[in-house]
Amino acid sequence: MAKSASYFKTRDNLSIRYANYTPEGPPPAGTVVLLGGRAEFIEKHQETIEELNQRHLAIYTMDWRGQGLSSRLLDDRHKGHIDSFDWYIDDLDLFMQTRVLPNAHPPLIFLAHSMGGHITLRYLRRSTVAISGAVLVSPMIKIQTKPLPYPLVRRLVRMASRSNWSEHYIPGDSFYDPEQKPFKNNPLTNDPERFKDERQKIEANPDLALGGVTYGWLSAAFDSIDAIAGADNWKSMAVPVLMLGGSADRVVSIPDIQWMCQRLASCRCIILENAKHEILNETDSIRRQFWLAFDQFIEKIK
Repeated sequence: MAKSASYFKTRDNLSIRYANYTPEGPPPAGTVVLLGGRAEFIEKHQETIEELNQRHLAIYTMDWRGQGLSSRLLDDRHKGHIDSFDWYIDDLDLFMQTRVLPNAHPPLIFLAHSMGGHITLRYLRRSTVAISGAVLVSPMIKIQTKPLPYPLVRRLVRMASRSNWSEHYIPGDSFYDPEQKPFKNNPLTNDPERFKDERQKIEANPDLALGGVTYGWLSAAFDSIDAIAGADNWKSMAVPVLMLGGSADRVVSIPDIQWMCQRLASCRCIILENAKHEILNETDSIRRQFWLAFDQFIEKIK
């Protein structure tokens, strides 16, 4: 496969890193816009990119503002921060208009994980671009806050973010330190080798590292979650959607993923047994189930 990587400038003059992977041979059989979750970066999804290219699909992907090798938003580059999720949506719209759409081979498909799935939903609801389908993996429809009640956490976070604490880490979060997050009992994957792969890539390029979130990021996330929950015209979004979640996910709410799917005009929801949050980085057996569902979905929307 051929790779090209570069940067584009946002409307507020930040630099966003993106990459395009084109399969060798005849023109691609389609184009996938691959969007990662919070704290993720392009290199993390290398295995998925290769598997998409094996299906003769072209890939466009990027690092969200504030993470990867895109511009960071605070002097402390380890802090995950944003003032509003609208900035993410605006960046995605600019990426689509200037980099993806002028070169895409149909069908045009989104493959988005967690926060990326959340942003994709909001983008699709407002966009007039002809999208053939969207595969949302563990989409962040609602965040789990256990053991504390969700309304209490939301209220405390909003109070803190309005009291000059917006750029402070939330309790329990700090700078990137892999030693504080061992494989045992991790909420992301059951696969030890894929768990280590991300760390090895950060060791190779420490600038990829991102720590925990600020009160500002979490407050913005709650606002965006409310925007999805409060919208009443989701049936008007005709884009076919496949949602996948893991029965062992401790990061996002599976019941809310199922509820969201029911609100859409064309959506199928699959819950993979024993899968944790990062289905694309899960064990081989779980990933085989994902790819079977993905291939069947793509075949239907061609």
